[in-house]
Amino acid sequence: MESRKKYTIGTDLGGTNTVFGIVDFDGNIVCEDSIKTQDYPQAEAFVEAGCICIMALVDKVGGIELIAGMGIGAPNANYYTGCIEQAPNLPWKGTVPLANLFNKRLGIPVKLTNDANAAAMGEMKYGAAKGMNDFIEITLGTGVGSGIVANGQLIYGHDGFAGELGHVIIDRSENARLCGCGRKGCLEAYCSAPGIVRTAKEYLKNETIPSDLRSIPLEDITAYAVSKAAHAGDELAIKVFEHTAELLGKACADFAAFSSPEAFIFFGGPMKSADLLMPTIIETYNDEVLPVFRGKAKFIVSSLMDRNSAVLGAAALV
Repeated sequence: MESRKKYTIGTDLGGTNTVFGIVDFDGNIVCEDSIKTQDYPQAEAFVEAGCICIMALVDKVGGIELIAGMGIGAPNANYYTGCIEQAPNLPWKGTVPLANLFNKRLGIPVKLTNDANAAAMGEMKYGAAKGMNDFIEITLGTGVGSGIVANGQLIYGHDGFAGELGHVIIDRSENARLCGCGRKGCLEAYCSAPGIVRTAKEYLKNETIPSDLRSIPLEDITAYAVSKAAHAGDELAIKVFEHTAELLGKACADFAAFSSPEAFIFFGGPMKSADLLMPTIIETYNDEVLPVFRGKAKFIVSSLMDRNSAVLGAAALV
């Protein structure tokens, strides 16, 4: 008789590291390990190394027969095709049939989705969105990602790539920032961790406000340094976070118009400074949003901030 399935494999595939975790059906990561994504310029070599790492974890929990399947969260991942397509921060170019490659090697069902969609899935199954049918997860990190859940369903669109809210244009001026996607003025260029750093550098160059950040070489300034300075009362650093929060609040006001979410849930490194960001996000949102939506949406920091939500979300795909 076939053994009862007890676990899934959640995979967080990032530009630097790929983390594999064995997850039980209660949302506990039983064990995990990682490999360096950039060490494998060929996708096939990456899959081989990944499977060696995975099987060592699988052996710890009793074997592959106890695994229901594998979910992968990755940049530019297409849920419909199981392929990663034209990911700018991964070493493999073109279209990579990653789900199929892992399926052939492991012999278990494999599903693939965008990394921000995986975070939204994790939030819905294990986190702050449990019981919600309509919410938007916004992930702030190296980029700005989003997962949109409406009527209880994750929105993929006709081609699998819906929900790229980080690439909604928020600045159409002549001097709008160039985004990594090649367009100008994207939300990501302003509200990601590198975007926060860019704002700080612009203020340091163009403002006369005294700041402890001036003691740091411009090339060494990080989002963490700006956050640390802001928490210490640094006027310029506080102004950077206020500007970032205003842009996020305005963007959320626009997002509300098409899906009327019950909540906006924020995840990622910059939200460790939620005390600096959230009040201004909410105030700006309510100033900018259509009156019919005003005061209705909740603004929440992910309850999975201290857990690997990307691994949990990927595992929830299975």
